[in-house]
Amino acid sequence: MGYVMDIKTDDYSIRHDSESATVFLRGFLRLDGMEKYQPVMDVLLTAVEQSAELTIDLRELEFLNSSGISMLSMFVVKVRDKGNVTLTLKGCDKVLWQTKSLKNLQRLMPSLTLVFA
Repeated sequence: MGYVMDIKTDDYSIRHDSESATVFLRGFLRLDGMEKYQPVMDVLLTAVEQSAELTIDLRELEFLNSSGISMLSMFVVKVRDKGNVTLTLKGCDKVLWQTKSLKNLQRLMPSLTLVFA
């Protein structure tokens, strides 16, 4: 498997699998402010540059704070404005923040596919 970029801490991990064009976010993401989320944004932007179809797998991301949700929103708007990318978000309907926030992302980008497991 070709991993482009990984971020791993005690609290969370972000892994881009270039073969499946999937970015996996896991754990508890509660970084302080947008600038702290820049490395995460960089992984997502790099992934979307490499593939016209990208999946972001959030099923094991148990917590994302408001700065993280803002970062995700900004990313979705960038993808929408790019115009040639198929974006899929995989969520877990048992994770409260996801059921609420992911539907809001779909308002930003109506072509976004949401899959709840």
